Amino acid sequence: MSVSRKPARSRSNKKTSRAVTAPPSPPPQRTPAVDAELVRDLAQILSDTGLTEIEIERGELRLRLARTVTVAAPQPAMQTHVIASAPAPTAAAPALAAPATPPPAAAPANIADHPGAVPSPMVGTAYLSPEPGAATFIKVGDTINAGQTLMVVEAMKTFNPIPAPRAGKITAILVADGQPVEFGEPLVILE
Repeated sequence: MSVSRKPARSRSNKKTSRAVTAPPSPPPQRTPAVDAELVRDLAQILSDTGLTEIEIERGELRLRLARTVTVAAPQPAMQTHVIASAPAPTAAAPALAAPATPPPAAAPANIADHPGAVPSPMVGTAYLSPEPGAATFIKVGDTINAGQTLMVVEAMKTFNPIPAPRAGKITAILVADGQPVEFGEPLVILE
């Protein structure tokens, strides 16, 4: 017995042309309208409170206002020494004559080059006392021992004591309490 099978019907090989279309795009997103009065009010709050940034979210509206604050770096509190100047030349002296003695040696042009300058070992904020309202660690004119704490520098929420590298007398404190300091910036003059 032989069994014959008919081949299965194949589907038509006709190519049907379909138009290829992109999926429907979502409707364009509408940006919520920004209320100019709200922006003015927020800017006024920034100005009145001293804040540097405000962020507000209302429904689909998210608004962030920020302002740049430029703070002038406080000038180092330095003691200055008055040097007496030479008397004015008299009429009998020649106009181009050089002074007979050189002027006294002036302080180094860059205070960081001063041999007694104690540099900051880190970037941070210098504090002259252990806590607000407390007496300062040092004062100008104090005689200190090697290792004695001169001030603390806060870096990453850690208060780091700055020890005196040697014994001596404080002749100048070059930073103010709460002043940001850079690595290598002179903090005090120790002679």
